[in-house]
Amino acid sequence: MTQTEFSPATGPLAGLKVLELGQLIAGPFAAKTLADFGADVVKIEPLGSGDPLRKWRLLKDGTSVWWQVQSRNKRSLALDLKAPEAQAIVRQLAAEADVLIENFRPGAMEGWGLGPDALLALNPRLVMLRISGYGQTGPYRDKPGFGVVAEAMSGLRHLTAEPGRVPVRVGVSIGDTLASLHGVIGILMALQERHKSGQGQVIDVALYEAVFNCMESLLPEYSAFGAVRGPAGSALPGIAPSNAYRCADGGYALIAGNGDSIFKRLMHEMGRDDLGQDPALADNAGRVARIAEIDAAIGAWAAQLSVDEVLAAMDRAAVPAGRIYTVADIAADPHYQARGMIEQVQMPDGSALAVPGIIPKLSRTPGSHRRNAPLGVGQDSDAVLREIGLSAEQIQALKDRGIVGQAAPQKDPA
Repeated sequence: MTQTEFSPATGPLAGLKVLELGQLIAGPFAAKTLADFGADVVKIEPLGSGDPLRKWRLLKDGTSVWWQVQSRNKRSLALDLKAPEAQAIVRQLAAEADVLIENFRPGAMEGWGLGPDALLALNPRLVMLRISGYGQTGPYRDKPGFGVVAEAMSGLRHLTAEPGRVPVRVGVSIGDTLASLHGVIGILMALQERHKSGQGQVIDVALYEAVFNCMESLLPEYSAFGAVRGPAGSALPGIAPSNAYRCADGGYALIAGNGDSIFKRLMHEMGRDDLGQDPALADNAGRVARIAEIDAAIGAWAAQLSVDEVLAAMDRAAVPAGRIYTVADIAADPHYQARGMIEQVQMPDGSALAVPGIIPKLSRTPGSHRRNAPLGVGQDSDAVLREIGLSAEQIQALKDRGIVGQAAPQKDPA
């Protein structure tokens, strides 16, 4: 497939028109998820360098390989949003769109005349997702907020550490991604409601709230008992046993023996029926009270075996367990391959690039990779603007005035 061609849209969202404003991770990830399932996503990029994600992390031929994941199945329209003519184009696109996604700081869209009041007046059926650090209201509304700050404010960063050591970050932008997924859920709920009412609405997602929503019993435990959960390293506090255990070859095996019957099978496989049949350890509360003893027993057993030997024993006992994968392990894993979670896309120079497959997996209307990420900033500007009725002369005039980005020349795979 070349960079410039689309295959026919399929999937449950085929026919849905999505307008993506914003950049980097949170908003674009939400739009990518919709695009994977058939939505026609028009991505608005700033003129010149485009979305900064194009230059993040490792680059191939001057463009981030991450870009091929985040912007697949999208079309790129380059606009100078500070120009009134560009704002008018966005309003025209929004008037025909089903969904608009933005992740600017609160007030930016209103400053361009593109706030929800203006856009919903043009298109009452529009569903508008707004992702920001702290939400569209509240005393922190105007503070800049990135995912890493949201992870700290939500309570997550406090837990991701070994006791007594500096809290560490999750190795990916989990705050942005969780906000994106909550935004997608909101979009789908709003579209479902629109079937009944005929009306669109605004979805307000704050990064810190999306992470906080995943913090399980953190708040009610504090409310009921005054308990402030602290970092626990690789263990799962209050649920036992579940931990990473060092093996004889220096690797670690993750063992989750925290079900009542699972714990008995684990202990039997280890030759520790004295623990497995102990009535005091028959339920989670009893095991939590003696977790140091249990962890020491599992640790001593695992230390005599390689990771492979530990995992083979856990398979025999039907105990959930696994190794800590590197990306090299992922790329070589047969289960990833069998599930279609590693796809190969063809780059402009003809080389292959492995990218993550599409989830969730729908049995009848699955998602698909229909097109690579836009190679050039604004490479689809002409096509998108023609679709809303602009003539070739009008488009060229906007380009000449620096309001619309020139489409970059395209190179097909060799």
